[in-house]
Amino acid sequence: MIKRILKFLLKAIAYLFVFSILITLLFKWVPVPFTPLMAIRYFENPEESIQHDWVPMEDISRHMQLAVITSEDQNFVNHSGFDFEAIEKAIEDNKKGKRVRGASTISQQTAKNVFLWPARNYFRKGLEAYFTFLIENMWSKERILEVYLNSVEMGKGVYGVQAAAQFWFHKDASQLSAQEAAAIAAILPNPREYRANPASNYIQGRKNWIVRQMWNYGKFKLD
Repeated sequence: MIKRILKFLLKAIAYLFVFSILITLLFKWVPVPFTPLMAIRYFENPEESIQHDWVPMEDISRHMQLAVITSEDQNFVNHSGFDFEAIEKAIEDNKKGKRVRGASTISQQTAKNVFLWPARNYFRKGLEAYFTFLIENMWSKERILEVYLNSVEMGKGVYGVQAAAQFWFHKDASQLSAQEAAAIAAILPNPREYRANPASNYIQGRKNWIVRQMWNYGKFKLD
């Protein structure tokens, strides 16, 4: 009986491993139609409509790309999925009792958004690390950012930059200005509570900081 259970578990793990490889390869080229978070939000709030329109990277404002890099992960183009310097700083700040800023990279957030569910436990974090490793080795940086910008929550029922551009500024993602892109990036820490337009004093302050970061960061190149 124990041998049968072990055999079943080993087979299940093997199948899940193969499936994870195949689904990661598929999303290297195919648009992600929906995410686990979208499904969770739907069942939590069935009356809340889901707005999600996939657009290719060439139809996303360069300002928007730069805004999320400078606000969420300034080492994105250089690291291999994990920003160990940011993780160490977050640990130190936590020890000192300071307000801890998230150390998750854009790659980690993409892995979580596309393949996993929101939770704070070691099992979920382990899976997040595994999928982060997969996408960093199977996808280009440009693809990771493209999937991130098309899947991240950017408002109540709003997913992806095209839906966010339409919802907050009534225009396409390709037309977002630096100020508008910064406003959307400013609400990412809590998109269901913050508003990109009109912006509160707090979001206006974050937006101004992001615009300065964008100016200082300058040009960037994705592989």
